[in-house]
Amino acid sequence: MIEREPRRLWRNSPADAFLLGLTIAQFAVTIALAALTPDALWPRLGSAILVTGMVTYSVLIVNHMFVHMPWFTDDRYNRVVSLVISANIAQSAQSYHLSHVRNHHRYNNDRKRDGVTADLSSTYRYSRDDEVAPLWRYLAYSLVASIQEFAGTVWSLHRLCGVSPRETTLLGLAARNPARRAAELAQIRYDRLAQLVLTALLGVLSWQWLVMCYLPSVAIAFTLVNVQNYYRHFGAEPESRYANSVSYYGRLYNRLTFNDGYHQEHHLRPTTHWTRLPEVAAQYQRRLDEAGRVVSPVPPVVGFLDTGRMDRVAQRSAATQ
Repeated sequence: MIEREPRRLWRNSPADAFLLGLTIAQFAVTIALAALTPDALWPRLGSAILVTGMVTYSVLIVNHMFVHMPWFTDDRYNRVVSLVISANIAQSAQSYHLSHVRNHHRYNNDRKRDGVTADLSSTYRYSRDDEVAPLWRYLAYSLVASIQEFAGTVWSLHRLCGVSPRETTLLGLAARNPARRAAELAQIRYDRLAQLVLTALLGVLSWQWLVMCYLPSVAIAFTLVNVQNYYRHFGAEPESRYANSVSYYGRLYNRLTFNDGYHQEHHLRPTTHWTRLPEVAAQYQRRLDEAGRVVSPVPPVVGFLDTGRMDRVAQRSAATQ
């Protein structure tokens, strides 16, 4: 009698258990904060700061890792994780997968063509000319888009959070295979419901905390996420496969963020597990150096401190005018 090997739990690496733990912890802590935060200025401020940090980290690190490489071999578990992450980041993880994996990683922060960019999150998208948009303009327009998405999710309750025929961007990014397409659109519906259920629960526990702490924290977190995206690409060359984004190799940062700083390497090999991104850096070292890509001396969320890069971009912009 031939014994079957037990099915593996983790699709890529047991190290993803750390990310799962962070996902569950954030969900629990958010509920606890709504229930237990005292009605006073300093506790609420501290609570809001913690929520801002958790949502920002979850969008940039936890969700980003998950949508690229789901953690489990059994997709039923992945669908459940998608629900929890969606509640944590106040947006559908499946929707993020479509816009990030199928759009951003296809067009790689492209420049405008005929006045528009194909990459929905391109740093050139909201500029008044063909150059990179100023940071403030990029953040303002991106935040408006995020607020509109949240409002659209709330409005979609009348159709049980299903994707509307008017949501042409999502529909255009969904899979063409009918079965897979139906599964993706259904997951967006369930993700949205999970997001709204958590929001409603927080409101029941403390509507004051929801209005004064949670919602402002989510808005600030989305802004920080866009700051990170901006400086992950600011100064890079969209046309170059080896220089279309910016890496940061600080050891502490990469340990705390599961090698998130290896962003150029991630763009080169987006399906590489986070544990192996340093190997990609070593493999492509010569080509990366020859491409003259940007390596930041600071983490991307504080990329404005890289004054040398600011000066180089300004000089390059002036030379083309």
